[in-house]
Amino acid sequence: MTTTSDAPDIPDDGKASAVAAADLPAIRRRINAVLIVSQILGGLGVATGIALAAVLAQEVSGTEALAGLAPTATVAGTAVLSMPLAALMTARGRRPGLVLAYVIGALGAGVVVVAAVVDSFPLLLLGMAGFGAASSANLQARFAAADLAEPERRGRAISTVVWATTVGAVLGPNIASPAGRSVSGLGIPAAAGPFLWAAGVFLVSAALVLVLLRPDPLLTARAMSTADTSPEGRSLKAGLLAVRNSSMARLALVTVAVSHTAMVSIMSMTPVALSHHGAGIELIGLVISGHIAGMYAFSPVMGWLSDRVGRLAVIGLAAGLLCAAALLAGTAGPSHGQTAAGLFLLGLGWSAGLVSGSTLLTESVPQPARAAVQGLSDLTMNTAAGLGGAAAGLVVAQAGYGWLNVIGAVLLVPMAALAVRRAVART
Repeated sequence: MTTTSDAPDIPDDGKASAVAAADLPAIRRRINAVLIVSQILGGLGVATGIALAAVLAQEVSGTEALAGLAPTATVAGTAVLSMPLAALMTARGRRPGLVLAYVIGALGAGVVVVAAVVDSFPLLLLGMAGFGAASSANLQARFAAADLAEPERRGRAISTVVWATTVGAVLGPNIASPAGRSVSGLGIPAAAGPFLWAAGVFLVSAALVLVLLRPDPLLTARAMSTADTSPEGRSLKAGLLAVRNSSMARLALVTVAVSHTAMVSIMSMTPVALSHHGAGIELIGLVISGHIAGMYAFSPVMGWLSDRVGRLAVIGLAAGLLCAAALLAGTAGPSHGQTAAGLFLLGLGWSAGLVSGSTLLTESVPQPARAAVQGLSDLTMNTAAGLGGAAAGLVVAQAGYGWLNVIGAVLLVPMAALAVRRAVART
């Protein structure tokens, strides 16, 4: 049996520690438990706020055409912060990056509340961008789960942390209404109340990760690796080179980017479309809850499928589910039930794309370059989704919600084509 004296030294915020191979199962369980709890809280905060983001933006701006810019600003904030956070994680580990992301998210939520009170749309967008940092923390946590996972269980490790978001994410939209009522006597618009609650939740998540995510999973994996872990091997340049040299890594980047863009573009404008057909806040919350359940609740199934039948097969499944979602939602009209079904499939397709794409990306590049590549992945997916979300409001205002879904389905063609090409090349 290996003793701790034979194990490599693992730096943890400047302090040397040792981990033996026999200790890894217990360490994995501890790290996963902390990530799961933080994901529940982070998902609660993000979903509570984002459920009414477009509605709040419409109230503050006074026009439907700008409503899509609020969720878009969130996605843009996630994208802009993804590389700095990845750089921090590369240098210092997962824990500092996740803590900083949650703190920035809390500050952004506070700015949103202030913007709603003073009726400032530019300030609202700034706050929503900061709010997006919490989404970045939730996304990066899936890679933290993969740092120490066995290769044959990597898909399930990622999907378990993604699944943990279900509890908070499903509850979030449903507590948006009571959160709004709770601030009625404070001079804060009801649609901004959820952001005040979200700020507190993000701070609790930051404290949890800061105190309990030890040892740091990325630093531990790096110390146990036999690959070159020099700063040059961990740089963004090394990450870009790794992606350029791997066709599977390029497919993985396209998968997460396209799946996320289609989901964000359609989801962000669905509350506005529902409100046009007489839906109130409670019904909108239920539809978004069903969508989020599709995103997260079945992610363990996607992880299991990814490990058992292969990443490429699940990427194909993602394309099919997302196309079906666009067809249902885009033709629903006043049928709230059909819209809800479409949004559920939209979340399910996103889950398949995110889990399979993230797993394929992680295993397609060398360990030292993974953090940089993972940051590049989040930058790519959120930049693309930000552009899609920005265009979504304009498309709905000019052509309608149905055409938005048509465009979302067309975006899936490159992803499906690349997956088929890679599958044929493997046979």
